Amino acid sequence: MSLTEVGTPEPAPGEVTIDVAYAGVNFADIKARSVGYRVSALPFVPGLEVSGRIHAVGEGVSDLRPGQEVVAFISGGGYAETVAVPAVTAFPLPEGISLRTGATLPTVLPTAHALLHEVGRLREGESVLIHGAAGGVGIAAGQLARLGGAGAVYGVVSSREKAEQALKYGYDEVFVGDGFPEDVRRATGGLGVDLLLDPVGGETLLRSLDTLALFGRLVSFGNAGDAAPWRVGQAELYAGARSVSGFSILTLSQTDPRRLADIAGRAFHTVTAGRVELPVTAEFALAEAAEAHRLVETRTTTGKLLLKVA
Repeated sequence: MSLTEVGTPEPAPGEVTIDVAYAGVNFADIKARSVGYRVSALPFVPGLEVSGRIHAVGEGVSDLRPGQEVVAFISGGGYAETVAVPAVTAFPLPEGISLRTGATLPTVLPTAHALLHEVGRLREGESVLIHGAAGGVGIAAGQLARLGGAGAVYGVVSSREKAEQALKYGYDEVFVGDGFPEDVRRATGGLGVDLLLDPVGGETLLRSLDTLALFGRLVSFGNAGDAAPWRVGQAELYAGARSVSGFSILTLSQTDPRRLADIAGRAFHTVTAGRVELPVTAEFALAEAAEAHRLVETRTTTGKLLLKVA
């Protein structure tokens, strides 16, 4: 990954260009660079979320204006000084939120909201287990689950340091390592959890099925472990009346961006209301993007990492 000079993009009809202030760094960016995840051709510019100011608006865009501060979700290209994005997935910066904080919102918050409510259909009093509890989505999901009326919120992380971080953000208990099935059974008196969110996949997903309560739901939203695609059949599901579903914010942005915009608007409200906090734990210059990726690949990071562009 290298820094290079290219021309300034012009907005196509239905697009805006944004002078980027901050770009979020996500695990999907690392997967794109390292294994070509959702990369159709080279050269490719990573980056799924930015904050900044509108540079220009394309034909047909009437609700955004040059100079306006915005946050945006995009399918790629955010590691840049200026980026073209669909106007439908660019949102006015929420009132009282800085551009720095704004860059943490577009990917993490709508994902966590959709996992819990649109896909997971969380009901008041239910118990929730979230893998990767100290990461960006995990920190947001812990708080949103608590706000959504969950009776108990449990997390899983890879180290005690991460557990201490996650406990600050809505979790009742955070389990460390691969022994989580036994920990869940202990914590729930053998009943299991009603809803489980899993970004890891592979063996972790299959072991997670055994932690579900009767009528429990598991939502898969990634394959961070790089395992072969998971397969679940009647034998795993019938006994406990379990269900498994999936969610991808990238896919939703391409198939129904207006639905994503609706979810994002509701999710952003929790931040402006002061009920959800998304900590920035590291910041790099644009030219240091490779260093940010190296840090994420150590699997020691928590919260959100940002690139400061301008």
